[in-house]
Amino acid sequence: MYQERDGLTSASKCDCLKEGRAAEVESSSGIPPLYRQSSFENFNLPKDNPIANRALASVLLTVRSYARDFPNTDKRGILLVGDPGTGKTHLAVAALRSLIAKGFEGLFFDYKTLLDRIRTSYDPTSGQPDKEVYRSVLDAEVLLLDDLGAHRISDWVEDTVTSIITHRCNQQKPLIATTNLPDADFGSNMIEKSAIGVQTKRGLSEAIGSRAHSRLFEMCRVVRMPQAPDYRKGIR
Repeated sequence: MYQERDGLTSASKCDCLKEGRAAEVESSSGIPPLYRQSSFENFNLPKDNPIANRALASVLLTVRSYARDFPNTDKRGILLVGDPGTGKTHLAVAALRSLIAKGFEGLFFDYKTLLDRIRTSYDPTSGQPDKEVYRSVLDAEVLLLDDLGAHRISDWVEDTVTSIITHRCNQQKPLIATTNLPDADFGSNMIEKSAIGVQTKRGLSEAIGSRAHSRLFEMCRVVRMPQAPDYRKGIR
């Protein structure tokens, strides 16, 4: 596109080219079809529960501000913590899509699927073409890990997750993450009552290992989702 200023003609990139590139990056980001239209504008706030409405509106503002100010944020990443159905993934994808629209490259991975694909890529008999998946999550400009900790812990899982989070922390590469798991460090109730008595809940630190947990808190702003009616049911 050509512009006239002070009698001089100059060329600049057309906004349509930026939009086209953003659409191309988004289409290859791995965002699931269910969330491809997720945005801050269509985030559903409960209308019949004023307390939940105010609490979720505050969270929405926090995540939206993170995306608006990025990369000039106090912490490069953001971690959304809360029960299933509270809208964590919608907000996380909305943030990722906003960053892609600003020109950053983003990558979405479900945590369990990522670990399964990395494990498969180590198997020489699998015939799977996922040899580069591990490198892709290390190098992605912005990485979204959904449902962090939703995998049976093992030495291999702990080492792999620690390696990914540590690398991204050291290289100052942002991480957007969600988790359903409680954690004493952000004030969660770690005790639950069941038919067999009182038990301690499985926490995020236990699920990903103490080293990854420490790095995660170093690089991410933690946002707690409030108790609210099931977000998915609200949409329906």
